[in-house]
Amino acid sequence: MKNSIWGELIAEFLGTMVLILFGDGVVAMTVLFGFGVPGEVVKGGYTNITVGWGLAVTMGIYVAGRVSGAHINPAVTVALAAFRGFPWRKVIPYSIAQTAGAFAGAAIVFLNYRPAFFAVDPTLEKTAGVFATFPAFPAAPMAGLFDQVLGTALLVMLILAIVDERNHPVGNLGPILIGLVVVAIGMSFGGMHGYAINPARDFGPRLFTVLAGFPNNGLTDGSGVYWVPILGPLLGGLAGALAFDQGIRRFLPSKQ
Repeated sequence: MKNSIWGELIAEFLGTMVLILFGDGVVAMTVLFGFGVPGEVVKGGYTNITVGWGLAVTMGIYVAGRVSGAHINPAVTVALAAFRGFPWRKVIPYSIAQTAGAFAGAAIVFLNYRPAFFAVDPTLEKTAGVFATFPAFPAAPMAGLFDQVLGTALLVMLILAIVDERNHPVGNLGPILIGLVVVAIGMSFGGMHGYAINPARDFGPRLFTVLAGFPNNGLTDGSGVYWVPILGPLLGGLAGALAFDQGIRRFLPSKQ
């Protein structure tokens, strides 16, 4: 049976929700339960976060892959429309579904950990970073922008390299390998702006923090940092797809 657009949108919604449930969930575990708190048992660190986000991407892809292609990222959707013939008419609906799924995932994480949030941060002034990314150097936003462009370029270039059957046929291992790409990006380029590398992953949860009452949310607090993990990944996705197509794909042997 041919998938309808609604089936694809539901898959993107659920795939992105799973991504955020595991991704924001591992950050919540690290931030809310003992990390850096004297006398408390540490339940995680940065390595946990990078591995957790990689597994989150893998699980999200397995959820949505057969129905929608599991973009779960507007930067991937735009790159596929520009370079792989994905219908442009679906770009905005996919992006909305992804952002809504990310919002829902963040809301569920907050509901689950609500007592811990208010125990650690009663005014919710310090923990919006569980859900959204923030610059390490607020005075240098262009450094964070370049970081987002670079990280997403690597992400999309490697996704295309992994899924291109003329390059390395991987079958059902594709989601695992893409998850490992996200782990590598986090470990290598996670410091400058939190390696959102996905506009929906950042904006959906950030919008939730606004509605949930986190004052320092990067959207309504006057800092204006929200645009970096939106524009950077969109530009980076296009750059990564272009780099793969011009640097590798045109030299690959024809499929037998």
